[in-house]
Amino acid sequence: MAQIFHPSTNTLSKVSIVAGALLSGGVAMALTTANRWPWINNQNVAVTQPVQFTHSHHVGGLGIDCRFCHTAVEESANAGIPPVKLCMGCHSVVWNDAPILEPIRTAYQEDVPVQWTKVHDLPDFAYFNHSVHVKKGIGCESCHGRVDQMPLMWKTASLNMEWCLECHRNPEKFVRPLDQITTMGWDPMHPEKFGSTLPPMSQEELGKQLVQEHKIQSLTHCSTCHR
Repeated sequence: MAQIFHPSTNTLSKVSIVAGALLSGGVAMALTTANRWPWINNQNVAVTQPVQFTHSHHVGGLGIDCRFCHTAVEESANAGIPPVKLCMGCHSVVWNDAPILEPIRTAYQEDVPVQWTKVHDLPDFAYFNHSVHVKKGIGCESCHGRVDQMPLMWKTASLNMEWCLECHRNPEKFVRPLDQITTMGWDPMHPEKFGSTLPPMSQEELGKQLVQEHKIQSLTHCSTCHR
């Protein structure tokens, strides 16, 4: 019986199998690591807002504490979005005719909230409590980045589970004194720059002390965040 397939078909079929396996593996790897890519999780992308509020001016320039606007951060799971009347507490006097603030004035007059766009928007299946983290010594900067240097707000961390677990497994790398929670650029090697009376020490040294002082547990069980 005459040979139907050319002998080279054997080699071609083997190459096809290997190529298919490599392609499948590559696709699987890409899918499992996609949420780490900044262009997928929108890291470092400035978010457009109804009013382009600038943290660099309010926090960096004027030195306004995070808790002045995010009033619930120490007591609630949510940090809280400042109501329009809080904005108008200053802007009824300062920049009260600025065109850029017209949406704020309109919302205040009509007694409706401004529809801000979330920058750090966790999925519904992930539970995060601001007050717990703040009371244990995790600073705003640890998750939100140097907002005092952001003319517009963007996300600096991926917020994926791998990123969260890095802190939950090694809290000593991130924890800071409770009076430095809202400090931007905190450096335990130069605490005097931030009005702290602590002696200079490495983050590792300070972190180990604070983990014991704040009674921080390394919580990595699924139910901690997925409820």
